[in-house]
Amino acid sequence: MILIKNGRVIDPKSGFDGVADVILHEDKICRILKDKEQWQQSGIYENMMEEVIDAAGMTVAPGLVDVHVHFRDPGLTYKEDIHTGAAAAAKGGFTTVICMANTQPKVDTVETLQYVLEEGKKTGIHVLSCAAVSKNFGGGELTDMEALKAAGAAGFTDDGIPLKDEKFVKQAMEEAARLDLPISLHEENPAFIQQNGINHGSVSDKLGIYGSPALAEDSMVARDCMIALATGAAVDIQHISSGNAVAMVRLAKSLGANVWAEVTPHHFTLTEDAVLEHGSLAKMNPPLRTARDRELLIEGLKDGTIDMIATDHAPHSAEEKAQPLTKAPSGIIGLETSLALGITELVKKGHLTMVQLMEKMSWNPSRLYHLDCGRLEEGAPADLVIFDEKERWTVKEFASKAVNSPFIGAELEGKVKYTICGGKVVYRER
Repeated sequence: MILIKNGRVIDPKSGFDGVADVILHEDKICRILKDKEQWQQSGIYENMMEEVIDAAGMTVAPGLVDVHVHFRDPGLTYKEDIHTGAAAAAKGGFTTVICMANTQPKVDTVETLQYVLEEGKKTGIHVLSCAAVSKNFGGGELTDMEALKAAGAAGFTDDGIPLKDEKFVKQAMEEAARLDLPISLHEENPAFIQQNGINHGSVSDKLGIYGSPALAEDSMVARDCMIALATGAAVDIQHISSGNAVAMVRLAKSLGANVWAEVTPHHFTLTEDAVLEHGSLAKMNPPLRTARDRELLIEGLKDGTIDMIATDHAPHSAEEKAQPLTKAPSGIIGLETSLALGITELVKKGHLTMVQLMEKMSWNPSRLYHLDCGRLEEGAPADLVIFDEKERWTVKEFASKAVNSPFIGAELEGKVKYTICGGKVVYRER
């Protein structure tokens, strides 16, 4: 049993935000003591505990849930593997992550899916995985989605590759809806892109390249929002980056579509100017866009159009990122900086409350994927994060194998102190 006492406890499901003591027994939250009379009971319980954590001055919240990570396993484990990715997640406060299917081989068979899930069980956190929508990401033939669901797939995605055939997208959404699992879409139409990873705009002009215009994203988001409305599928618009795309998701929601949207910390924090300062470390798909796009992403978070914050944790080797800008791969790591960026850029600047941030980082992701987590209440799983929202720290060391982050050297607020998963401490700040 673990007693967590004197902390600021947040439950995004109920909206509770107050000082309370939390008792964990085995893999469940046993008691939450919310008033002075109950706190007196904590003193009685304290001697019975295996561990007592004094969380005075800290925040106690549900373990974070990331619906969009790349652990590169199988096939690309020189970048990351399931165990190092899970260690990075635990250090960042995440107790549940959902891996993407663009491994080598793709997660398009039951056998590959089972490998990921079995390795995930060895890590100490909950490592889930989406399966591919199309066989070998070919975009034309559905995987056996029913068999993949039976084997434990959390959802379906060809993330990294857009689905270009609208008839195939409709077919895939209909099957996902029948199976009651979400389908997540990478929205970049290659017809409009000359160089990926860099926004088409003033910065690309300075660099003498064309880049990737927001139109590439907007055109596919508009199409897929309408197909979602027609099919009733639960559709996740992944790593949204364009202000126009936010407006289209808002419209689709108002029409009754079951459309969700996720945004990354780098997209609500940085703009295309970061490419001039950080080079390939600020190259990602979709690219960082304009200051106005960033403002509209934050507005989307504030009004609920954007439901989730997801890292799109995308590790690459230092050698790969050292290539010239147009040849270097897109993507950055994000698990170990996500919470601090949310606190620094959204909570401290008055855009979201801490309850709302936890809603975007735990409760809403769990709702979309039908997971039993993301809430802090009696009887819920003992998956928690304890952090000091006021502590300032400098980004410099990672549990991930990779270091491809434009935030190295940045001073952020909000430091994870403990991550607890299944009632066991899986990360403790040293």
